[in-house]
Amino acid sequence: MISIAENIERVLRDIQRCEELHGRAPGSVNLLAVSKKQEIEKIAAAAVAGLVDFGENYLQEGLDKIRKLADLNLTWHFIGPIQSNKTRGIAENFQRVHSVDRVNIAKRLSNQRPTNLAPLNVCVQVNISNEAAKSGVTIQDSREVCEAVNNLPHLNLRGLMAIPAAHTEITAQRASFLTLADAYRRLQADFPTMDTLSMGMSNDFEAAIAEGSTMVRIGTGLFGSRPS
Repeated sequence: MISIAENIERVLRDIQRCEELHGRAPGSVNLLAVSKKQEIEKIAAAAVAGLVDFGENYLQEGLDKIRKLADLNLTWHFIGPIQSNKTRGIAENFQRVHSVDRVNIAKRLSNQRPTNLAPLNVCVQVNISNEAAKSGVTIQDSREVCEAVNNLPHLNLRGLMAIPAAHTEITAQRASFLTLADAYRRLQADFPTMDTLSMGMSNDFEAAIAEGSTMVRIGTGLFGSRPS
């Protein structure tokens, strides 16, 4: 069986190396463990090894893990596409959402967020490569969604997220991430609560860190291949 703790140590070293290589401040990039389709035992092992932030793509799977691992006091991020009939479960159980891309979804999350909980932390998902098969608002329309999130009473606008088109060459990867980073900096000027640029995964996180990512989402690099 793979050693989760060893994988975490290796990934954190890689992140530190990228920070140093690209002139980023030490500790400026956070690690989000993408735990979708992973076994409860692996997630628990990652938590024991020191990880706190875990990302789920599917609501029912995420709710089951939140319930079974409640005693570990983890921070749960919803990172998958959001359907209208899933908003209540997300609003009631997650601490952060990375994939808000429509004003009506933002309104539903705010309306359904229990008043005894802190505001739900939200990143707006941007489809920076304009891919038809991917969720996300266009760069041009991202300000409208950010304004809606910022003005809703039970949401807290934290930043932007993107999953760009796959490239194997780091120059092309960096070009995509630069597009999002530029949009993020423009929006930050008007929305000072924005502090999160969620971009970069197992195959492209160095390029993302080079262009300003503050949170990389790593799954297989930590847990190994997902079960089929």
